Amino acid sequence: MKAAAIDDALLRAWPLPPVDEGGDKESRGCVLVIAGSREIPGAAILAATAALRAGAGKLVVATAQSAWQIVAAALPEARVIALPESAGGGLRLEGLDLLASCGGDTAAVLVGPGMADAAATCAFVQGLLPMFMEATVVLDALAMDCVRAGTRFQQAVVLTPHAGEMAHLTGLEKEAIVADPLRLAARHAEAWRAVVALKGATTCIAGADGTPWRHESQTPGLGTSGSGDVLAGVIAGLAARGATPEQAAVWGVALHSRAGEALARRSGSLGYLARELAAEIPALMEALAD
Repeated sequence: MKAAAIDDALLRAWPLPPVDEGGDKESRGCVLVIAGSREIPGAAILAATAALRAGAGKLVVATAQSAWQIVAAALPEARVIALPESAGGGLRLEGLDLLASCGGDTAAVLVGPGMADAAATCAFVQGLLPMFMEATVVLDALAMDCVRAGTRFQQAVVLTPHAGEMAHLTGLEKEAIVADPLRLAARHAEAWRAVVALKGATTCIAGADGTPWRHESQTPGLGTSGSGDVLAGVIAGLAARGATPEQAAVWGVALHSRAGEALARRSGSLGYLARELAAEIPALMEALAD
């Protein structure tokens, strides 16, 4: 299967939605980030910061009751909603009522970074999806488990698995995923009716219709805790400001990789932190716009 290479030429030929210079934060969309748990509150902070750095105008973060004060202190730009937790640290379904007020105002929703309790998370996602039919929904980490039950999405959805997660979601061996990532990403994107960004040194992206893209990168420093949370946040932020799900995934993967390359040039190929990636994104977007 042949795929379009994601390079500067492709990105410049597919520009992000223009910024309304006379607009305000409402014109760049609201992103809702549902992330974090008692043991991993930082995932919500990483993902939410990345969404703003990608250009989203408004930010709402919903996180576990035990983590909300940490998240709120770290994100003065955000409205933060505390959600009730299950015994396993996941989110309880009654928390969906607290998100009802966000439905009409939200352009993109990110669910999953740092969340706990796979069963509770999957049930929460299934309850959440009908509330945000008009938004682009980005599913990451445990939130992707809903496809294991044979879900075919009826709305715009992006999934962001690495090879190990893709093996878990599909029941295939990880070695099979690594051997043929493009074909398998395309096959399952069509089956799930979702954009799939299958992450790795070669990241393979497939649209819900199977249209493939390929991104090559040698950035070993991106293999670090929290890096995937940042990528998911960038994709959600781009979707909030009007990018299609496919464009948000393609641009998000490219910007995330280029952020790693920029940090590697300054700091060395290993040792930079996921929290440093998001600050690179605005200048990289500006350079590609030029």
